[in-house]
Amino acid sequence: MVKLNKIYTKTGDDGTTGLVDGSRIAKNAPRMAAIGDVDELNSALGIAICEIPDEALMQTLRVIQNDLFDLGADLATPAGENDDFAPSEMILRVTPSQVERLESEIDAINSDLEPLTSFILPGGERSAAAIHLARAIARRAERTAVGAAQVMAINPQALAYINRLSDYLFVLGRMLNNGGKADILWVPGASR
Repeated sequence: MVKLNKIYTKTGDDGTTGLVDGSRIAKNAPRMAAIGDVDELNSALGIAICEIPDEALMQTLRVIQNDLFDLGADLATPAGENDDFAPSEMILRVTPSQVERLESEIDAINSDLEPLTSFILPGGERSAAAIHLARAIARRAERTAVGAAQVMAINPQALAYINRLSDYLFVLGRMLNNGGKADILWVPGASR
């Protein structure tokens, strides 16, 4: 259980921050950029939830928000020697079951959507627009996590999760746009 009694510690005044293993890194390190983007994504989902009247969908998105804290903790935990990224009582890692849950959600939502005939512009219903913003932030979080993975070991399931999440948010945005009927289609060259 996390317990935060003191909000400021002053330990980051030198431009560093602590990781789960107690080591310190620069606040602008690739790992921290990925963690920050995941945090921003979680905040965007919080705003999107405010636009969604469906209680079951709100609960699904709250599970995803919790997963994003798991993802942040995973990213904040450096790999040990010969690390297989398996979770333990003391180490929180994103697991294949979290990725598979997103895949099941994507398949269920997508089965009720008409196939796309064009790319779509973010927008339509307020809830869909908010989800599309979260999707775009998820794509950025994925890019920064991949960038971090190019210079250090990152849990492959963490990368898979953030990739699936952006796909999930895409189909969810379409679902919230009246099953895709309120999608705004891109018309190439329309403003020429």
